[in-house]
Amino acid sequence: MHIDFAPPSNSTYNNAGSSRRLANYLEHEDLEQMEKGLYTEGFFNLTDDNIYKSTVIKDIDSNIGQLMKTDAKFYAIHVSPSENELRAMGNTEQEQAEAIKRYIREVFIPEYAKNFNKELSETDIKFYGKIHFDRSRSDNELNMHCHLIVSRKDQSNKKKLSPLTNHKDTKNGIIKGGFDRVNLFQQAEQGFDKLFSYYRQQLESFDYHNTMKNGSISEQLELQNQDFTGEKKKEVLQFSEKENNISCNLDIRQDNKRTYNQQNNSSSDSLLSIFSLGDGNNYDAKLAEDLQAQKLKKKKKKGIKR
Repeated sequence: MHIDFAPPSNSTYNNAGSSRRLANYLEHEDLEQMEKGLYTEGFFNLTDDNIYKSTVIKDIDSNIGQLMKTDAKFYAIHVSPSENELRAMGNTEQEQAEAIKRYIREVFIPEYAKNFNKELSETDIKFYGKIHFDRSRSDNELNMHCHLIVSRKDQSNKKKLSPLTNHKDTKNGIIKGGFDRVNLFQQAEQGFDKLFSYYRQQLESFDYHNTMKNGSISEQLELQNQDFTGEKKKEVLQFSEKENNISCNLDIRQDNKRTYNQQNNSSSDSLLSIFSLGDGNNYDAKLAEDLQAQKLKKKKKKGIKR
């Protein structure tokens, strides 16, 4: 999961004025999708779908109480699942789009609110999201991602909220709270894995990439060693599983062979019994005939003497 905060600029992401330019940009893909007969998604927030762009602009631009002319009025956030994550979210674009909205509502926005350390919940955050399906700027087969416009002020238009501040859980001084972006990324990743029962490899985790980019050399070497050890363990487990399968197949073959031999022996014994029984019957019949012949001879002899 790749999450980033778009830096302010003098063009599309200029957040010191109206959100109109950004909202217009976020809607540019819809016409292309509709012309191709492809699925599109309107703007959404915590509770509603298919919100009009004019509603988004009006709501964000009016929630700027006590902000100076040059102050940021909103923030643009990109939430981009990887190809593997998207596959875990659904089989079709519509299923994946619904899953992204669910993730934003149930995981990302709640964690975003918590990270200000001001006892805020997801209902305190004013935001609008727009899902893009465009693949032209990426080599990935799946490139669905979500753009968020998040108001600088909370829903009550009283509290200033800045995810770009460098303060983290400050308790003293003028600024209270702060924002821990690293913690947000970690919690958002863990929340995704739990929500979609996703098994995340170490190489695709935020901690791994953050350490390899910002960690010390010793931390990077330790992480690489852990990864190497993990791969070795995986190979051993796979080899062991393969051996067990081979052994199991040999046992099955031996059992089948033993059963076959037993059946053959049993058949032979049965046939032998049948043949023995048949021979016995023939022997008894012949013996009876011989006895009868002897009796007839004796009678004839008696008749001659008389």
